[in-house]
Amino acid sequence: MERYKYILDESAIPTHWYNVQADLPQPLLPPIDPATKMPVDLAKMTAIFPAECVAQEVSSERWIEIPDEVRDKLAIWRPTPLHRARRLEKVLDTPARIYYKYEGVSPAGSHKLNTAVAQAYYLKKEGGTRCTTETGAGQWGSSMAMAAKLFGLACQVYMVRISYDQKPYRRILMETWGAKVDASPSPLTAAGRAILAKDPDTPGSLSMAIAEGMEDALNTKGSKYLLGSLLNHVIMHQTVIGQEARKQMEMAGDYPDIIIGCCAGGSSFGGLAFPFLRDRLVNGAKTRFMPVEPTACPSLTRGEFRYDYGDSNKLTPLIPMHTLGHTFIPAKIHAGGLRHHGMGPLISHLYNLGHMEPRAYNQMKVFESARLFAQCEGFIPAPESAHGLRAAIDEALRCKAAGRAEVILFNMSGHGLFDLSAYDEFNNGRMQPYDLPEEEIRRTLKDIESQPRTEEIAAALAGMSK
Repeated sequence: MERYKYILDESAIPTHWYNVQADLPQPLLPPIDPATKMPVDLAKMTAIFPAECVAQEVSSERWIEIPDEVRDKLAIWRPTPLHRARRLEKVLDTPARIYYKYEGVSPAGSHKLNTAVAQAYYLKKEGGTRCTTETGAGQWGSSMAMAAKLFGLACQVYMVRISYDQKPYRRILMETWGAKVDASPSPLTAAGRAILAKDPDTPGSLSMAIAEGMEDALNTKGSKYLLGSLLNHVIMHQTVIGQEARKQMEMAGDYPDIIIGCCAGGSSFGGLAFPFLRDRLVNGAKTRFMPVEPTACPSLTRGEFRYDYGDSNKLTPLIPMHTLGHTFIPAKIHAGGLRHHGMGPLISHLYNLGHMEPRAYNQMKVFESARLFAQCEGFIPAPESAHGLRAAIDEALRCKAAGRAEVILFNMSGHGLFDLSAYDEFNNGRMQPYDLPEEEIRRTLKDIESQPRTEEIAAALAGMSK
């Protein structure tokens, strides 16, 4: 019987992370200190994040060695399998060949554990004793809870209120690994108390939870804040996914024409895409890259490229990204991990350079695809991952109409076994589509009109370099 998955042994776990910054045709704009409007002092960032993570954030070194202690933890679940979705291909009657990298085999059920173990290691190495973090749908919080336990750290998770209510089993998983979990906004921080005073019924948002996690870390000795997406070093840690996938595609005798993944900050998409993107940046390969987001939170497809804060309490530096504004509060869609107001700087920059073809879907189309996939392939996708699946199906149908046998690779970044209440809503007709109204985008973008524009900072930096 033909095998539909391609397995590597533990020796195939990458020894280095790939840093796409080394191959960018134009460098990223730097994060900016909101007080000085100049590139942020890295010492201020190390007050929040582990020093090694900050160094990696601004590094232009192409390959950064993965510590043995981190590779040892990665070997608990890596390498992850690559599957060919032959049954889905048959149902779609497409000549396209569809592959997916399945990250749902990790103990936490998603790709997030790849960077969680790295960040926990660096915090422990520099003498930290406790980490704080946020989580939207719970994948990152679960991953950070497990990674903290592996390295002997205490862990405080601020979980977006709507997900805290919708997904109690994610909370239970975090608590089983020893983390303390509180719904955000919470009464534990000044940021949380201020938000609750204005709106005690708020569903919360990732920017609010980030604000709480950062405030907590800054005010608690021995603590640092660890972030699950958006930043450069986080996406870099995820490139183990794409490096493994390259070897597995070689085993399958194929190379992708299209690479797809869900995207809010960029970690799962970038982790798969960037090791292949190097072929395009360096050698001119024609592979297409499609980050996919929800129509309820369309930062890349409908936001503006601006300097903005990563959190609602303005504790982060100003970051260059496609954004809906840090005051934006997303609708209560089930893809909680895709509810961040800003896209990661790397994804935003590569989109501006013409290397990304973003897509956006409402959750009805996403769950239609997820249910079809489950009925064909057996695995139940996480709502976030199903956004990339939707785009993969559309591309396969385009191939069918054009009679083109293209190769499609997407990242199935996590399983949906903790999201069955969402499937219940969809299966029983209680789910509703949601497209973000234009007036809401205009309202929240108005809140950042006073921030420096990217072109102003670029011009100022160019003048300084002369």
